[in-house]
Amino acid sequence: MFRSLTVTQKADLFQMFMKVLTHILLACIFFLIMSFNNPQIIIPSRTMAVTILMYISMMLVMNVVYGGYTLGKRNDKSVISSLIIAAVITCAMTYLQLQIMNVNEDNKPYLILLGQDFLLLLAIICAQSFLIAGMVKLGNKLYYIIAPPSNCCVIIYKQNDITEAIIKKVKTYSRNYKINDIVVVGDADLSQVMERNETVFLCGIPTNERIEIILQCYRLRKTIAYLPELEDVIVSNAKQLVIDDALFLLIDNRTMTYTQRIIKRLMDISLSFIGLIISSPFLLLAAIAIKIYDGGHVLYKQERLTINAKQFTLIKLRTMSENAQGNNVKCGSARVSDQRITPVGRILRRFRLDEVPQLLNIIKGEMSIVGPRPEMIENIKTYKKEVPTFTYRERMKAGLTGYAQVEGKYNTSPQDKLVLDLVYIESFTIWLDIKIILRTLTVLFKKESTEGFSPSENQYS
Repeated sequence: MFRSLTVTQKADLFQMFMKVLTHILLACIFFLIMSFNNPQIIIPSRTMAVTILMYISMMLVMNVVYGGYTLGKRNDKSVISSLIIAAVITCAMTYLQLQIMNVNEDNKPYLILLGQDFLLLLAIICAQSFLIAGMVKLGNKLYYIIAPPSNCCVIIYKQNDITEAIIKKVKTYSRNYKINDIVVVGDADLSQVMERNETVFLCGIPTNERIEIILQCYRLRKTIAYLPELEDVIVSNAKQLVIDDALFLLIDNRTMTYTQRIIKRLMDISLSFIGLIISSPFLLLAAIAIKIYDGGHVLYKQERLTINAKQFTLIKLRTMSENAQGNNVKCGSARVSDQRITPVGRILRRFRLDEVPQLLNIIKGEMSIVGPRPEMIENIKTYKKEVPTFTYRERMKAGLTGYAQVEGKYNTSPQDKLVLDLVYIESFTIWLDIKIILRTLTVLFKKESTEGFSPSENQYS
């Protein structure tokens, strides 16, 4: 029976097996180690039932937020970091629930969070981290044996820097895609090229030609991948509307509801205050380090744009030298190995501590926790000349984090930023905001997320 399955079915079945096995082993580590001091969690009891229910519930939620155990879709580091964060949160919440249940007349008289059980929790996190790293590496190694790279072709409209950049991106995923052909629309061999490949990438194809190729790929049962245009993002969230026997796609162009606005604002204020309280010791140390290094200003202020193109003063910790990034001084975007960034600034940027003062902007109502990243005004003017639809990002309040920050990089192109931000705007829900906030933790593990523009690269492209 297994031999009769397709390669895709075998890969999916293997991934499901590895996913279930990994999570069973992770649960075993938590319950076995924690039972050293809490035997009641492995003995049939109310505590055992509640703890198991709590662990499974948190595990399922965290899998939805962070993507869970996925093979063949993301690189090892991304999957490992996501799983570790999900496991830490799951264990921490289950640990908290267990400690609360332990407060009773037969056990502990009061809540103890940093006792012997906390040391067990640290041991659990370490053991689970090693297990996750091993299972992901092993899983991906076996996965690519079962599912070798898909033969693919890239169809372009014309050779230019954009198509070259896209082809380069595809080639970085050589374990997933093997580029056999690169052809131009109108090539006499186009049909034969599509027939002998499994996946078809479309790069920069005009709408009419693209639709024709998509229909042909659909007829040939080929997998299609193409960069979405603005209209594709808008239609992607359309709802089905049947009037009599006619099917319509309903694009509801409404903004946030009044209830959503209230909830989002309450989240912004509460999380900002909590964030400032928790980060205050680190902010103090960062301010002292900045001052000691060159004696310049601690804070850096710059005019940015938020919802409806309203201008406001963004606040950050200064990460560049005083003459390059002084108070209210306008400067270009950071580049690779930018000499303007101080040693202190590199550390602050790596761990995003320079962004924390923007919580004050959020409390003032100028920004939100989640939303399109506020760009430099000089950059926006150039972006809008090259991509006029860039203005659509201003339909929502600027954010400290966002979908483009979680999925993209510092030097992501304006077109890609626009598409990612519009996906967020058109798909907005409070739950999506919560997911993005939690997923922002993964950005700390992505070194490329702070990657500047290369010296030869136009920062506006």
